[in-house]
Amino acid sequence: MRDSNHLSKRDFLKLLGGLSLGFLPLMGCFNERKPEKNTPETPASGTTTTGPENTTTPAEAVTEQDVIVLERDDARYTQYNGSYNKRIALLPKYIAVCFTDAGVCHALQLAQQQNLPVSIKSGGHSFEGFSSNNGGMVINLSQMKAVDWNDDGTVTVGPGLLLRELHDQVYAKGKLVPAGSCGGVGIAGLTLGGGYGFFSRKYGFTCDSLVDATLVKADGQVLSAASDTELLWALRGGGNGNFGVVTSLRFKTHPMPQTLNATTIKHTIGDSASFAAILQKWMNLVPQLPPEAFGAFVQNGKTLTLLFTNYGSGSMATITTAMSEGARSTSSSSSVGKPFTQALKRFYGRAEPLYFKNASCGYYKSFDDIASVAASIFDQLLAHPGLLFQVNTLGGAVASPEFEAASCYPHRSLPFLSELQGYYDRPAQESSILEGFRNIQQLVRGVGVTAQYRNYPDVEFPDWQHAYYGFNYEKLRQLKAQYDPDNRFRYPQSIEGSPAS
Repeated sequence: MRDSNHLSKRDFLKLLGGLSLGFLPLMGCFNERKPEKNTPETPASGTTTTGPENTTTPAEAVTEQDVIVLERDDARYTQYNGSYNKRIALLPKYIAVCFTDAGVCHALQLAQQQNLPVSIKSGGHSFEGFSSNNGGMVINLSQMKAVDWNDDGTVTVGPGLLLRELHDQVYAKGKLVPAGSCGGVGIAGLTLGGGYGFFSRKYGFTCDSLVDATLVKADGQVLSAASDTELLWALRGGGNGNFGVVTSLRFKTHPMPQTLNATTIKHTIGDSASFAAILQKWMNLVPQLPPEAFGAFVQNGKTLTLLFTNYGSGSMATITTAMSEGARSTSSSSSVGKPFTQALKRFYGRAEPLYFKNASCGYYKSFDDIASVAASIFDQLLAHPGLLFQVNTLGGAVASPEFEAASCYPHRSLPFLSELQGYYDRPAQESSILEGFRNIQQLVRGVGVTAQYRNYPDVEFPDWQHAYYGFNYEKLRQLKAQYDPDNRFRYPQSIEGSPAS
């Protein structure tokens, strides 16, 4: 295939679907705000079109500034097919690098013409590769990074915006979108699956600040979620890539904190009884943290790291002092006198791809939920180097009845979210990591913990439908049938349409 920088108009339109130039029907695409003076390598970001009207875009109006469709023999295919998780290796037939809603519409039409499954990649990373596929179409939105400020104080962003870019462009304006801290995570995937972090106990999940989104359906119709209460409900926690292509997200913003204080406490844990005891102590204390605070418990082999952050005036001293008893080290830092975004960079995480297996390890109400298996979890961590067990604090505004009613995100009453992480350097090490992973998962399931976080998926979760979505799954199935009746958007754990009545 020739480089699309040198395609003629006729060749380009053939690539978009193999139809004659005189007949390329689109169903409901909006007029686009066209990018100005861009090249295919530096295109403008997405549009801000909203509303229910249907206006078609002529086929000849679509150019490389709307979409570039790459096949496997294109020199740039590998660039856009990269995965943050090196254990994921998928080969879609087409990668449609989209810059506008019109480009998304054309890519979807190509997928429909060839009856291809569609996955959506916004630019961050999916633990299990749900943003790609083998032999289908991938809608790549990584270049749609617009940031537009609205008169009501909300901000509209493109789905390709990474959190480090959100921090630089939104937080630098003195406004906060309560997202996570990992710099390489994409705002779209984070939001659509829920989205938690340092700010959740004060402001709720990221999806709770979502006030509108632009969705392109498989048939090319463009919808505004703000005008469709059920669609907005589903997008607040219903997962990425289930109902259509989200090409913009509009958020309520909050005042940006002035400081970020962090305390890190390290312990050496010598045996399983000590592990269970300190985990119980931590889980008993951290619900008392002020709403602006966050806590994480991270066990890596015999090394326990406790992280506490706080951007408010409430004190953590009683809790951090208690958890420092017997510690091998305690350190504190503050962003006083520094830009808030600079303080966040400490928590960006690794930018380069790596081999890993990460997944949710259950929500807990209290230590009692895992008391009987805590010691065995520690034994598995020692037996399988490279495994980490982490528990994070939720609670606070996450449990708001108002937020619960307005979103499909379940499990809000559970104040702890745990995760398993497994890292390795060579594929040959994977089997040991997976063995320990599965052993710990079986221990947790064995005590009745089955609720899981959608953004930390595992293809091996039994009854993932209710593990992720709980009592909301049946309604989500109905909405899937309404917005994507042909099941064009699908991957191993995409929401299934309602069975025929």
